[in-house]
Amino acid sequence: MFKILKSFFDFCKPEDRKRFYLSIVLSLFQAMFEAMKIPAIAVMVKALLDDNVTKNTCITCLCIMLVSIIGSGAFKAKATMLQTEGGYSTCANKRMQLAEHLRYLPMGYYNENSLGRIMSVTTNTMQNLENVATRVVMIVCSGLLTTAVITAMILFFDWRIGLILIAGLVVFFTINNRMMRVSADMAKQKLEKDSALVAKVIEYIQGIFEVRTFRLTGSRSRELNTAIDENEKANSAMELKLIPFMTMQSFWLKAMGTVVVLVSVLLHIGGSMDLLTTIIMIISSYLIYAQLDNAGNYSALLRTVDVSVRQANDILMTPQMDISGEDIKPEHFNIRTENISFAYEKRKIIDGISLDIPERTTTAIVGPSGGGKTTLTSLLSRFWDVDDGRVTLDGKDLREYSMDALMKNYSFVFQRVYLFADTIANNIRFGQPDAPMEKVIDAAKAACCHDFIMQLPDGYDTVIGEGGASLSGGEKQRISIARAIMKDAPVIVLDEATANVDPENEAELMNAIDALTKEKTIIMIAHRLKTVRDANQILVIDGGRIAEQGTHDTLMNKDGIYHSFVESRREAASWRL
Repeated sequence: MFKILKSFFDFCKPEDRKRFYLSIVLSLFQAMFEAMKIPAIAVMVKALLDDNVTKNTCITCLCIMLVSIIGSGAFKAKATMLQTEGGYSTCANKRMQLAEHLRYLPMGYYNENSLGRIMSVTTNTMQNLENVATRVVMIVCSGLLTTAVITAMILFFDWRIGLILIAGLVVFFTINNRMMRVSADMAKQKLEKDSALVAKVIEYIQGIFEVRTFRLTGSRSRELNTAIDENEKANSAMELKLIPFMTMQSFWLKAMGTVVVLVSVLLHIGGSMDLLTTIIMIISSYLIYAQLDNAGNYSALLRTVDVSVRQANDILMTPQMDISGEDIKPEHFNIRTENISFAYEKRKIIDGISLDIPERTTTAIVGPSGGGKTTLTSLLSRFWDVDDGRVTLDGKDLREYSMDALMKNYSFVFQRVYLFADTIANNIRFGQPDAPMEKVIDAAKAACCHDFIMQLPDGYDTVIGEGGASLSGGEKQRISIARAIMKDAPVIVLDEATANVDPENEAELMNAIDALTKEKTIIMIAHRLKTVRDANQILVIDGGRIAEQGTHDTLMNKDGIYHSFVESRREAASWRL
């Protein structure tokens, strides 16, 4: 229990940790004020036994009780406030820390780890810490401190009863320790099922179009329902396994209260305890373990807190790419690779590629699916680090640049565009949040999206759905290009940016790409002949190697992969109903 509390406090930032420590100190004072009820009762009981209940006796007893209630309430309120502030602040800071840490992890991490798991940690896990940890830490600490203070006071009244209470606490913590061990295994399974459920929900929602198109509603629903059922079973199993321990803890504490009563009565009958102390012990027996009983039941949730902290720390301890390079500003934007290789999960994807991409030229990358095209562009822009060889920008290894300094030189337009649930203007100025509206409009006009934006209900202030769900594919692409135009980076990476655009939007999209790529170093993955044939050089990537390299005319004179690629596109383009 104490080890878990320590791990949680270590998880907090220093200022939040101070809040929790201060709240524990205040909880100690609260416990002391709670314990003042015993002297108040003692004053009244002594007066009753002496048949000397006076006005002063009543006032004294009332004052002690009022001080106890007011002091306890005030310290509890302040301690609760500090713990609440500490809990929410810790989780807010950790969410931002996780987001910043994820930003610089290799892209391969997102292949190895499901989106559901990452989202579960940043949402469910952090929410567990926000809602559960604050209450659990508060209740457990308060229960332990209150019990410790009251036990100390009982020791002052009668050491024999005090020793009985201490022995009872030893047995209680033995039971609690066993419950915590059972809870450790169950909490891990519970959070794994939580992650699996989140992953299935995301998969189902993201793939709803395919599910309905291919009439897979039943099978996909069954998979989702299975995840829900397994999550329910994991939560139920955890509760059912812990209930016996909670019952045992509660029974033991109540039994110890009964023992205190019996021993006190026997000691009084034997003449070794006066009547006043006996009555005080009997009354105190109902107060001693009340807070600890509550704390014991909640302590089972400490394992959930522990596992949640570990899951967050697992992400935070995942090694980032080395981003501590220099803030270099290149003068030229030629890119070169020197015998680079890269493997993913022991499977070599890029195998000894060397190439030169002069600045202000266009390099088109084509080849069969799975040949390594996207991986190559990821290495050229340092989404991954190469295993062997090196990639340079202006003659300097990409790893010599700090990540932020490097990314200033790149803009990306992907086949699958992601837009945020925000205004169109804010999506365009995403990389420059303080950019004036005039620049936003200029970028939109250059990207050929100003006209359709102005037809929307609120123009540039129109809030689009998450992922740009309310816009067509071509409209999203053009807004993405406007965003890249705003950044005005010297190196542009286009990953099949026109693959899913309908013919009606293709002309405007090509005009937008022309505006974006003017006087830039262009690296493009493309399947359309129109976007490839005018490139300064064409790379045909197959099996992780450069199978062919040259201009369109040069490669067409060879009876190779590129020639077959072009002929297949021509046949497809000439096909008519």
